[in-house]
Amino acid sequence: MSDTIPQPAGYSSEEWTTRCELAALYRLVAHFRMTDLIDTHITARVPGPEHHFLINRYGVLFHEMRASDLVKIDRDGRVVEAADKVAADPKRHRVNAAGFTIHSAVHTARPDMRFVIHTHTSAGSAVSAQKQGLLPISQHALKFYGALAYHDYEGIALDLGERERLVADLGSCNAMILRNHGLLAGGKSAATAFQEIYFLERACQIQIDALAGNVELTLPPEHVRKLTASQFARDDEEGIAELAWESALRLIDNSVSDYRS
Repeated sequence: MSDTIPQPAGYSSEEWTTRCELAALYRLVAHFRMTDLIDTHITARVPGPEHHFLINRYGVLFHEMRASDLVKIDRDGRVVEAADKVAADPKRHRVNAAGFTIHSAVHTARPDMRFVIHTHTSAGSAVSAQKQGLLPISQHALKFYGALAYHDYEGIALDLGERERLVADLGSCNAMILRNHGLLAGGKSAATAFQEIYFLERACQIQIDALAGNVELTLPPEHVRKLTASQFARDDEEGIAELAWESALRLIDNSVSDYRS
């Protein structure tokens, strides 16, 4: 990474670090073309006892996200920034509260998932509409073998009652396919969350391409599927996600590094 941009006043070092990591996550999701204009969200829990979260300012595209563009909200989606800041520039603190329905459910039920990513990609949405879900046909897909959740579509996520059903379906998984909707992934860090969504998206892309060939597919035997999933789990324990994250950051540092501003 390039030299650190000075931390602005008014933020704790822990919050500013989280803001910079979340802004980088937005930029990387944009870099790998997993965006949907100003829709979908990536959120992060701010360290501390207040149960505050960071979400994108509504109307900012992912590829231009900066740490200062992120808005701090509570678990109900209400802005908790200083009142004078909000009054001075309300547009800068506008968020899609309805968009936080899914994220608030996950953050509340799974404190181990500090970063949560939701996408509407073509491949992810296409697989979400396929009855069989994610097929164990690629190495990328086998990362999630036995550890991928599914949640049935209930319409645009405006009903807060859906949160209980969503987290019940998620269980202890770190990734989920939202039927007829898109993908959801998270992790204890920006690095692990990025690793989850990257591999899940690639697995969906591979599946759509494979099915487009209209030929019979080869599926690995059960013992190989389980072995591969365990190998990925071992990689997670050895910090491979962090190595990939540091490498990925160079993709955005080499071009535009103002995400940390």
